Amino acid sequence: MASYRQRNGKWQARVLRDGYPDQTKTFATKVDAEKWARSIEAAIDRGVFVNVNEAQRTTFSEVIERYLTEVTPSMKGASEDTIRLKAMMRKPIARWSMANLSAARVAVYRDERLKEVSAGTVIRELAYLSAIINHARKEWGINIPNPVQMVRKPQSPQARSRVLTDVEVFNLLHSLEPTGRRSHWTKPVVQLALATAMRRGELLSLRWEHVDLQAQTAFLPNTKNGDSRTVPLSSVAIQVLASLPRHISGVVIPVKFFTLDAAFKRARKRAGLDDVRFHDLRRTAITRMAEKLPNVIELAAVSGHKSLMVLKRYYRPTAMELAKKLG
Repeated sequence: MASYRQRNGKWQARVLRDGYPDQTKTFATKVDAEKWARSIEAAIDRGVFVNVNEAQRTTFSEVIERYLTEVTPSMKGASEDTIRLKAMMRKPIARWSMANLSAARVAVYRDERLKEVSAGTVIRELAYLSAIINHARKEWGINIPNPVQMVRKPQSPQARSRVLTDVEVFNLLHSLEPTGRRSHWTKPVVQLALATAMRRGELLSLRWEHVDLQAQTAFLPNTKNGDSRTVPLSSVAIQVLASLPRHISGVVIPVKFFTLDAAFKRARKRAGLDDVRFHDLRRTAITRMAEKLPNVIELAAVSGHKSLMVLKRYYRPTAMELAKKLG
């Protein structure tokens, strides 16, 4: 049954029912309090009642913070994800309670972010927000529909096809020469990316204990797709690895993700390659390897792709190159 009391000029309604948590809410008038109480009792009678108390007193920022503490540390790329999620916590959307996190407010967040970053980045951020909300619903009793699922996603950008020419590779490597205050680690990372087609995360997590210079292999115990992989090393990759000093940590490239990202961006600017991203090095490497490994199964074994459709997006031969092969 429902009870009402006046408090500080407002009316508080309380619904008590065996087997259900107490429901309390404050209104400006008693009429509004009675309407709310009747709706709660009717929902309980129909068996469709959903307790939103936790959602009402929990902000989205608090949910993200809990996700950072309990979930993110066990995920790949935890350090990068932590920075991104902490940035989200500073956005206006994070100040809303979970009960008031509507599709309209998510749409405002989407539109504001589209003014700052690319559509691809916004799509990834929305997917991340959706995953956090779903986790809160399943694990933490936040009983709300997922508003992200009701928001129109930006149009997916066309897949990148950027492949560096030999001249561009030369200019990029030249801009990475470790002179002055430039890091002596950045150039070897780029050289290895071009020689092995390894992802940036794979390169930064590679340990000396998994590198066999004699067998010309590098073992990756944990890759993006969840499988381990042994990467064959070319003579160029072996030469780069053999020239590197051994760091006490056992990591081949003892550089943080964002440190490398900043150094690479400065280098590409010096080389006049502002449109180049680090991941384009992987596409460039795979395109080069395809000339030596025409068997796509062998090429996929090197690159680590499970799907040949995905591999097709990376292998970017020109029409002139294909014409020469046709004879």
